[in-house]
Amino acid sequence: MSNPRDVLRNNGLSLVWFGLFLVFLMGQVLTGHRVHSQDALQHGDSPDPLGSYLTSGHFGEALFENWESEFLQMMLFVVLTAFLYQKGAAESKDPEKDEEPVDEDPRKHRKDPDVPGPVRKGGLALKLYENSLSLVLGTLFLASLALHALTGVEEYNSELRDHGEPAVSVFGYAGSSQFWFESFQNWQSEFLAVGALTVLSIWLRQRGSPESKPVHAPHSKTGAD
Repeated sequence: MSNPRDVLRNNGLSLVWFGLFLVFLMGQVLTGHRVHSQDALQHGDSPDPLGSYLTSGHFGEALFENWESEFLQMMLFVVLTAFLYQKGAAESKDPEKDEEPVDEDPRKHRKDPDVPGPVRKGGLALKLYENSLSLVLGTLFLASLALHALTGVEEYNSELRDHGEPAVSVFGYAGSSQFWFESFQNWQSEFLAVGALTVLSIWLRQRGSPESKPVHAPHSKTGAD
């Protein structure tokens, strides 16, 4: 039986990340419901109860437009760092090395003990598995993008009706400037943050973090190891 202290120590990072996610999600729900209720009162409508608000376009659009930008950022970060370099950055492979451990062909390790099942199996299973991180992140991005459109069209049509304009379909909303404005305003901030982390990690340090080079490492050193 696992020791609870070991479980917490071994999974502390993910537990804190998902714990913070739930805390701030609840903050979004409560404050978003209040904003939505105030807006309804200003238009002479009755506010939705909290349960109904969770299925509203106001909540869904705000939620999924942020999710899509996060998954897009992570997918491209994983893919681009596979073949692009930034000399001196902690998050980059070293451009002066022909091959690093992450580049090694897993087919050479099919008979190693404790290798993941797809590595031992080979073939299509391995081909999918060696690209599985970017594939899943890309799928999550596309799912979030679709949910942004499906939930946001309700809020968009509500605004159109308030201005005496006809409602549009999901595809009409997905092709509108409003939809892409909502997406681009998040996407640009994500890439700014990743770009800033990449460049700042060349000269700045955080002792103890695997996302930083060792404090004593020269600025020219590339990679965190």
